[in-house]
Amino acid sequence: MAKVEEEESFQNLVSARQLLESSLQKSRALASAVDETGLRLEMISQRLPSLEAAARSIISLQKCAFHIDPAIAAAAAVLKVFHTARELQKSLLSYNCSDDHLFNYLSLMNRLQQVLRFLADNCRLAIKWLEGIVEHMEDYAITNDWYLSNVKKSLGILQDLQAKEESLGILSAAFQKLEIEFKRLLMENSVPLALASLATTCNVEEALNQSCLPAPTIQKLQAILVRLNSNSQLGMCISVYVDVRSSNAKRSLRALGLDYLDMSITKFDDEQGMEEDYIEKWSKHLVLAVKYLFELEYRLCNEVFKKIGSDVGMSCFAKIAAQSGILEFLQFGKHVTESSNKDAIKMLKLLDMFASLDNLRLDFNRLFRGEDCTEIQNQTRDLIRRIVDGACQIFWQLPLQVELQRGGSPPSDGSLPRLVSFVTSYCNQLLGDEYRPIMAQVLVIHHSWKQESYEEGLISYQVCKIMKAIGVNLDRWSKAYEDISLSYLFMMNNHCHFCNLKGTKLGDVMGDSWLTAHGQYTDYYAALYLRESWGNLVTLVSQKSLQTSLAGQDLVKKRLKAFNDAFDERYKKQSKWIICNENLRKKVCQHLEQAILPVYQSYMQNYRPLVEQDVKYSVQNLEKLLSCMFQPTITKYWGGNNGDLVGNVEYKSSAAWSLGNMLSALFPQKLSKYGRTKRAQWMNRMKNSVTNQFRFSLTAI
Repeated sequence: MAKVEEEESFQNLVSARQLLESSLQKSRALASAVDETGLRLEMISQRLPSLEAAARSIISLQKCAFHIDPAIAAAAAVLKVFHTARELQKSLLSYNCSDDHLFNYLSLMNRLQQVLRFLADNCRLAIKWLEGIVEHMEDYAITNDWYLSNVKKSLGILQDLQAKEESLGILSAAFQKLEIEFKRLLMENSVPLALASLATTCNVEEALNQSCLPAPTIQKLQAILVRLNSNSQLGMCISVYVDVRSSNAKRSLRALGLDYLDMSITKFDDEQGMEEDYIEKWSKHLVLAVKYLFELEYRLCNEVFKKIGSDVGMSCFAKIAAQSGILEFLQFGKHVTESSNKDAIKMLKLLDMFASLDNLRLDFNRLFRGEDCTEIQNQTRDLIRRIVDGACQIFWQLPLQVELQRGGSPPSDGSLPRLVSFVTSYCNQLLGDEYRPIMAQVLVIHHSWKQESYEEGLISYQVCKIMKAIGVNLDRWSKAYEDISLSYLFMMNNHCHFCNLKGTKLGDVMGDSWLTAHGQYTDYYAALYLRESWGNLVTLVSQKSLQTSLAGQDLVKKRLKAFNDAFDERYKKQSKWIICNENLRKKVCQHLEQAILPVYQSYMQNYRPLVEQDVKYSVQNLEKLLSCMFQPTITKYWGGNNGDLVGNVEYKSSAAWSLGNMLSALFPQKLSKYGRTKRAQWMNRMKNSVTNQFRFSLTAI
């Protein structure tokens, strides 16, 4: 057992020895490997800095390549689009934009603008990318010349492209062609409006539609304006539109003969006789200008500019209206109100002007609204104020103007003073349906400005004051005659004239009692005239006067000679006297014939053998002479100072008198301005007016 244990112990020692030898060998091998590894690590440590630098460079290049490639690709895409823009620009420069090619031209422009918008949006962005890459490479000291060269080359090209785009403007030439086409379309389609022929038309809409620009032309103008407006290039086309349409409107108005609008106030005062004609023309021409010409321009402006805003169209219309003549119309009206002429006719002309403006009020408010028409609005309001003030001033002075005529002399022929005829005709006009509503409207406005209330009947009251002043004038003038017979005939004429106003507006205002009184006065003065002037003539050849004495031949001859001398004296003097109303004249002549002829005929029958050699007038000749007495000749109806009420009119003498000839002599300037048809219409109207005033049937004297 002990031996066995000793043998096991020996075996263990042998095993331990073998293990130690094996471990020693492994240690030696490990030491050798460690030595070799150390040498390797030392070599690696020595190469590590260069490897690290190389690795860092490789990583940076990879990162730069990641950014550079897309940037250069973007720059290349921008350059490609730029070349496309250049090709489109060349096409636009060579393309014709006139007539049917316009819309194709605008389509090319639209494509070019889309390209330019792409360039504008992307060119700057690509430049920023490349600038960032250059800065990055320089910051990190990347020395790859190939990459850096490509980046800088692309950057330079894009910067040149941007500079050319901003400095030259690729679309500028295309805009100029559109502006030229815009002007051509306007010039070729703008035709002066035949305003004179439109004065007789009833269909305003039809006339305006025929004078408007053609629809295709308007569509082309609209398309051009829309394209230019999208590029803020409207200024030139607006100026062209205003200039072309203003010139066209001026030509339209010039055909009407508007030279009178340019008259100065001084020249206006020098030609007061023509003032009425000028005002009549002004009213007619203003209606034509507003209703047709400016209405047409207003519609065209709204239609042409409607796709870019109504404010632009309204601004253009305001400039066209101002430049073509509306301000000259208003300035002429101002000159009328400022002229020194303040007679009654001017008041009616001012009322005509007010009526014209009032009839156009809605048109003015619609056409000339807004801030762009401020000057036109202000001048219109000022003109209306001047017209209202001027008309009211003359209206209140009418009785005074009649009174100022009182110091003049009555007509030498005993006829109706021109002032009386004028005033009655004037008052009839003022009270008529044409002027009375206008005068009332003017007075209402004037009272409202003074914060006073207008009273109905004011016009009638003023007319009564005028007629009262006329009555006072007649009383004074009748006393100025040295011949009492002529004074009676003068009063007979005037009372007959007033009595003849029955059925007129003035007669209605004055009343039946007033008319009846003048009829009675007519008979009264007719009787006084016959008795005073012809009563003692009959006694010279009456049988009764001869029966009271010895009717010898000498006495018969003396009586006949006295009758002849008295008749000659009366006839010579009174053949120049006038009875204005034809019925009254015939009545007076009839009474003379009835009073004289029977007595003269009896005398001649009884004593013809005794006075055969001394007979100067046969009964027939005497009848003919008496029947032709008191016939009007064209002479001066007024010999005194005319003042401001009536104005100055010259009369011409004529043996063969007629109402038409008298009117022609009274108004030569007015009639010379009218054509044959209008002259005939005016003459008929005046004849009817005068005839109505003088129509009268004389009662028995």
